[in-house]
Amino acid sequence: MVNKSYIGASIDIAATPAEVWAVVSDLRRMGEWSPQCRKMFIKGGVVQRGTSTININRQGPLVWPTRSIVTEFVPEQRLQFVVRENRTRWTFELEATPEGTRLTESRTTPKGVSDVSNLLTRRVLGGTERFEDGLQSGIHQTLRRIKDAAEAR
Repeated sequence: MVNKSYIGASIDIAATPAEVWAVVSDLRRMGEWSPQCRKMFIKGGVVQRGTSTININRQGPLVWPTRSIVTEFVPEQRLQFVVRENRTRWTFELEATPEGTRLTESRTTPKGVSDVSNLLTRRVLGGTERFEDGLQSGIHQTLRRIKDAAEAR
């Protein structure tokens, strides 16, 4: 199975881009939003371009760490980090709308997914198609949780 080059979704949020950015850019709270990335530890404590993270991921009884680096940090517009182990790019994009903000989350694979990651996905995580379907579902769940938090501010 070939990896999908794009997995993503958008949601409209009744909050300003500044309010949504305050939620999205606090990567220490990723465990509250994501069903898979349960915790992000931020090196240096400040999220900005170049910040490194250690992430604790979970699927069912399986738990594994990954490392990432923030590659884009444009307040109220775009936050992107690259997972070092598999080369995937995770992006949050904010767009002002008349009602608030449209938030898009995506996972892209411009350099492909690493062979080691693909092997582990096939052998341990239930296969590429199943795993990526779970990522798509997880993105929807993450966006709903971010929406709830931003609208409650």
